[in-house]
Amino acid sequence: MAVISKKIPAPDKVEIKTALLSVFDKTGIVELAQALSARGVRLLSTGGTYKAIAAAGLAVTDVSEITGFPEIMDGRVKTLHPMVHGGLLAIRDDDEHQDAMKTHGIEGIDLAVINLYPFEEVRAAGGDYPTTVENIDIGGPAMIRASAKNHAYVTTLTDPADYAELLEQLSADGGKTAYAFRQRMAAKAYARTAAYDAMISNWFAEALSIDTPRHRVIGGALKEEMRYGENPHQKAAFYVTGEKRPGVSTAALLQGKQLSYNNINDTDAAYELVAEFLPEKAPACAIIKHANPCGVATGASLVEAYRRALACDSVSAFGGIIALNRTLDAETAEEIVKLFTEVIIAPDVTDEAKAIVARKPNLRLLSAGGLPDPRVAGLTAKTVSGGLLVQSRDNGMVEDLELKVVTKRAPTAQELDDMKFAFKVGKHVKSNAVVYAKDGQTAGIGAGQMSRVDSARIAALKAEEAAKALGLAVPMTHGSAVASEAFLPFADGLLSMIAAGATAVIQPGGSMRDQEVIDAANEHGIAMVFTGMRHFRH
Repeated sequence: MAVISKKIPAPDKVEIKTALLSVFDKTGIVELAQALSARGVRLLSTGGTYKAIAAAGLAVTDVSEITGFPEIMDGRVKTLHPMVHGGLLAIRDDDEHQDAMKTHGIEGIDLAVINLYPFEEVRAAGGDYPTTVENIDIGGPAMIRASAKNHAYVTTLTDPADYAELLEQLSADGGKTAYAFRQRMAAKAYARTAAYDAMISNWFAEALSIDTPRHRVIGGALKEEMRYGENPHQKAAFYVTGEKRPGVSTAALLQGKQLSYNNINDTDAAYELVAEFLPEKAPACAIIKHANPCGVATGASLVEAYRRALACDSVSAFGGIIALNRTLDAETAEEIVKLFTEVIIAPDVTDEAKAIVARKPNLRLLSAGGLPDPRVAGLTAKTVSGGLLVQSRDNGMVEDLELKVVTKRAPTAQELDDMKFAFKVGKHVKSNAVVYAKDGQTAGIGAGQMSRVDSARIAALKAEEAAKALGLAVPMTHGSAVASEAFLPFADGLLSMIAAGATAVIQPGGSMRDQEVIDAANEHGIAMVFTGMRHFRH
């Protein structure tokens, strides 16, 4: 295949003589137009942007005067014209391009200030199909890509946050922009159109129920740069996709230091877990350390839920993340600040609680504005070498499953409640996961082991340590229900659970040795139910 080549060196400084301004988000556009006009820059514009600039008393030319063609089709066609794209794409130092410009009366455009129709916002707001399609911008991305390609001569701005830097450049260099600045703005422009197109393509896949489109692109907008990543020698940044799911990406940081990479990862895990427990049913608290829960509980009050969650493993909770499913109140805040904690996240925070947490200025306090719905569909992704693994969000809920009693003894009502509680928590524990629960409180959690038996033993050991710390005669696993997030492949795991004092077991089922496990449960008088759904979490 032939390669197109134009080996013409780019000039360092380019004077801005003509600017095209066409934006949906008009933040700062009039002020920018005023500053450009004061420098003698000729202004071209379209539609609502033209009206805003003209209303400010500035001289501005409608693009239709340049193209000799009016806006048509409700504004769908206005800038898709050689008079516009020729002005953006012409190589100023190429004789053939210059001849074409003279022949066709095309004027060069040195600055393109473009932003796009609010497709992301319309989609997030639940716009219907025709409305969402209508908010797919065509002319905007075309102009952005054209001007960014020709960044040797044209400056492209897609973000109002960059207006000030442009004006600084013009002031410092006599109305000119530097090549390095044009390069950076071009890179930003292509990233913007890529993220925009990614959002559109994913929306189409969702709307048409295409689970595995031929190409999958996930885009994001930079929310903040971080001091480092998972470890100090790694670089990191936080990007948001535009999904309006309450949580760490939408939360307001009310106080405390910048969230770290690990803080964000752990806070997301904590908030997604606590959202499993509906606030109208009971207050709930989840304490997370290294993306795994070390204690989860409900209670008669929020402070009681916190105390019960902490009781499961107060040692591991040190330096953890605390997530609440109700508004953080003063009484709960008073208890939390007694422990060194990295982050607190809640749907809201009372003024009294804010004042209490303020005593710990480094403690990050987040108000998420709501809880994520655990049943809502969505996508999750992780990188592997050379690729992306993309899947639908695990939105399975134990309440929605038809539980099957497989043992001679059926669980009691309390055991069934504790089974469901444990299974909800197990969904958010790294595999292999074993969770003991009693009376709406985790009694022991075993996470991330290569052997399910080891997870069961570690959870029991945690319970024994908690019992010593609390002065209990026996660990809380005695008389508990226990959940395994995946099937029990052998009876040895079940026997470890029974040894810890569990009286009821909930698991997905589906092993070749299910009957062996069922027989062991019957032999010990244990109640067991199958969910038919597993919750691997890697």
